[in-house]
Amino acid sequence: MQRLCEGRVVIVTGAGRGLGRAYALGLAGAGAKVVVNDLGVGTHGDPTVETPAQQVVDEIRAAGGEAVANFDDVADWEGGRRIVQTAVEAFGSLHAVVNNAGFVRDRMFVSCTPEEWDAVLRVHLRGHFCVSRHAVDHWRAMAKAGQRVDARIVNTSSGAGLQGSVGQSAYSAAKAGIATLTLVQAAELGRYGITVNGLAPNARTRMTETAFAEAMKAQEGAFDIYAPENTAPLVAWLCSDRSASVTGQVFELIGGKIRVCLGWTDGPEFDLGSRWPAKDLGDKILELVAKRPAPKPVYGG
Repeated sequence: MQRLCEGRVVIVTGAGRGLGRAYALGLAGAGAKVVVNDLGVGTHGDPTVETPAQQVVDEIRAAGGEAVANFDDVADWEGGRRIVQTAVEAFGSLHAVVNNAGFVRDRMFVSCTPEEWDAVLRVHLRGHFCVSRHAVDHWRAMAKAGQRVDARIVNTSSGAGLQGSVGQSAYSAAKAGIATLTLVQAAELGRYGITVNGLAPNARTRMTETAFAEAMKAQEGAFDIYAPENTAPLVAWLCSDRSASVTGQVFELIGGKIRVCLGWTDGPEFDLGSRWPAKDLGDKILELVAKRPAPKPVYGG
């Protein structure tokens, strides 16, 4: 019986640890050939001497799979090109990109520095852009040459991006941007045979353990709701040829619960039919706000 991702070539960024590692191992187990990208930095993006990408590659190969390591910075323009080039040179093709790399700099908004803000947005937003843009250039060239393209981009948003998280203004802003980027990419890239979907995973990783360690602790003898491996099957399916009809969606997965996120949509409204006098706006705004459905609360609020 053919495995779900048999013959597919997939790039996973930030795949040395946590969710990325689980994705890479899961994809390889499903038959994919995997480019394991990881810069080997710490939780806050600080340099280390570790090479977790190679360790994951060794695990995949030991299990009989195919994988290569890449150590480029996802937010570097030429680094993004080299990541895509690694896939094409090693395996002759590319079918999917899983944008997972990122780090956090937890700060209350009043304490956040410009350097911290820029660092977080760089790795998340620019990182999604650089790798995906070079992958899209590769697929678009194929489409223009008359070749069939059946490609996937899987982006990583977060509950912090969908509803906000106290102490994570930069991270929340970046993840919200990624959710919207997913919608735009899906609308623009479908003509080339590329689908784009997003994830808002809930998992125990180096990043979440710093803020939610107690809440995400595994309970002995119970289903481990926050195990990173829980999200891996969804990633494998999204990277497979079976997901061709699904695009422009953001999925949230918590343990065994999967949901499709709805995002911003039109709410209660009232048309005066003419320009509003400023003195009359207040009462109408309060009336409309009272009619809207209660929003999900900001994490930590």
